[in-house]
Amino acid sequence: MEKRRDFIRKVAFGSAGLAIGGTALGFSARSYRNIQGANNRIRIAIIGVNGRGNGMAITFARQENAEVSCICDVDERAIPRTMKTVTSLDPTPPTPKSEKDCRKVCEDKSIDAIYIATPDHWHTPLTVMACKAGKHVYVEKPLSHNPREGELAIAAARKYNCVVQMGAQRRSAPMLTEGIEQLHEGIIGRVYLAKTWYTNMRKETFLTDGPVPAWLDYELWQGPAPRVPYKEGLIHYNWHWFWHWGTGEALNNGTHEIDIARWGLGVDYPIRVSSVGGRYHFKDDWETPDTQVITWDYPGRISLMWESRSCNGRDIEGSDRGIIFYGDNGSLDTGGDEYKVYDLRGKLIKDINNKTDTGVQGRDPTNPSPGMDSLHVADFLDAIRNNRRPNCDVEDGHKSTVAAQLGNIAWRLGRDLKLDPQNGHIIDDKEAQKLWSRDYEKGWEPKV
Repeated sequence: MEKRRDFIRKVAFGSAGLAIGGTALGFSARSYRNIQGANNRIRIAIIGVNGRGNGMAITFARQENAEVSCICDVDERAIPRTMKTVTSLDPTPPTPKSEKDCRKVCEDKSIDAIYIATPDHWHTPLTVMACKAGKHVYVEKPLSHNPREGELAIAAARKYNCVVQMGAQRRSAPMLTEGIEQLHEGIIGRVYLAKTWYTNMRKETFLTDGPVPAWLDYELWQGPAPRVPYKEGLIHYNWHWFWHWGTGEALNNGTHEIDIARWGLGVDYPIRVSSVGGRYHFKDDWETPDTQVITWDYPGRISLMWESRSCNGRDIEGSDRGIIFYGDNGSLDTGGDEYKVYDLRGKLIKDINNKTDTGVQGRDPTNPSPGMDSLHVADFLDAIRNNRRPNCDVEDGHKSTVAAQLGNIAWRLGRDLKLDPQNGHIIDDKEAQKLWSRDYEKGWEPKV
């Protein structure tokens, strides 16, 4: 098997379709309904197109032998916009279907895979639903709304033999992949600390009572979440800052940096987590912190930290987001498809970047890294065709997602958590263990 990095480079230069290293899945026949040969067209449904999904619909539509065959959203205004964009790229394939109800999408036997860009509370329930219907899944980060859901997503992917890729697109970036390999080969010695960060300039948020808009199916938008009255100002973005639907900045953006840090450190689950911070910048309706520091200790004398300032945009190390690895012989820093290596005194000794990539636009919620997105989507489609696990398989996605979720649990309770390094489960804290999962609207519980 060739190295993943070599395949990624070939995809970047238009030579997709080669098998790469990965674990065989042994797919069932129904997973291959329309994929009888490596070059056959894969039909994808795009679910959630008000923001990120609209941009990713374009990315999927541009892939070789892939067809956006269905566009789904609970906002009736959103579908025509994405439909127009997709059909303008190539009017030759059949016009995509439009659908409001994602459950009907999963029932559609003509669809091979779904892409999920819904609010966080839908990510795992829809992933499980799709796997049970024999669909492969590309789900945006975070993989889940709570730790238990991540375990359910893994179980569903394995039971129904489906590819499940989390949208951690840096996992498919060629220069970054090279940098991680360099770390693992000892370019800065033993790596013992990773520092990660994210900054933005978000505004204050207030929710007010109001009628449900005529263009919105609020019942379907709520889906698995227990029912609460509609509030103006919540949809389509500010749900991120409310625990009932969202997971805060730690999962909204931190998942990306935490995932790369964990990958570079070569760690799975932590043994301890702590978090400090709060809603400091404004006095408004936010429930999640706008200022937060989370630290994790891992087995083997290794630590990871993440810093977030959602409402103060000053860069750290000259960037609004990034990762620095520290080792006993130097440091390596990255943020996109590039990396720099420094000695212990801070002297630059290696500077590698992808000159064809436009970099990461850290504050663009819809299309922050089109080059890496394309590579990550190509990897997902190749994993389906070649019966293997993708670059950010559901299990990797869960390990990174649950780290951030544990940080939020520690913050909500105001104390450190002791953890089982075998699975990330919380030890000897019944109050914290209650936040491992959530309640669901009756009849909407995800079941593998």
